[in-house]
Amino acid sequence: MLDNDIARILITEEELRRRTRELGQQISRDYQGKDLHLICVLKGGVTFLVDLMREICIPHSIDFMATSSYGDATETSGVVRILKDLDIPIAGRNVLIVDDIIDSGLTIAYLRRILLERQPASLRICTLLNKKERRVVDVPLDYIGFDIPNEFVVGYGMDFRELYRNLRFVGVLKPELYRS
Repeated sequence: MLDNDIARILITEEELRRRTRELGQQISRDYQGKDLHLICVLKGGVTFLVDLMREICIPHSIDFMATSSYGDATETSGVVRILKDLDIPIAGRNVLIVDDIIDSGLTIAYLRRILLERQPASLRICTLLNKKERRVVDVPLDYIGFDIPNEFVVGYGMDFRELYRNLRFVGVLKPELYRS
């Protein structure tokens, strides 16, 4: 069982559900009457996106981007590559990037820079988890689910070597599993 690899649960399923509902309500208020376009950063952000968009009660569209800066490592390489770009133009639209976790800030800063070049009406960032203690690049975060300590987390879409995404909570992975 994957649960046996978890040192402890950091954020429960109920806490995730409650905070996602709160974020959805806040986003709905903030974008009332506006053209909202959500951009999910794959793969980790997809679980959060699906739950968040169910809580947003105003019309909105979605698109996806995939990046790579980690590979199989637990630390970012610092080099961000776009593996999948947007399908829908964003010029003149109110864009909200939806991501699972902001760690060093390198990836989201890169995405923000290239998306701003495409001239959206506005560009904001929503992250489920904020690991600010690891921040290398300062990036404005508009919606934050939870501030978390500097621990290696998995679950609720986040993985280690493509495993653990299906856990319904955010848990701290046992260090012996990734430090070997």
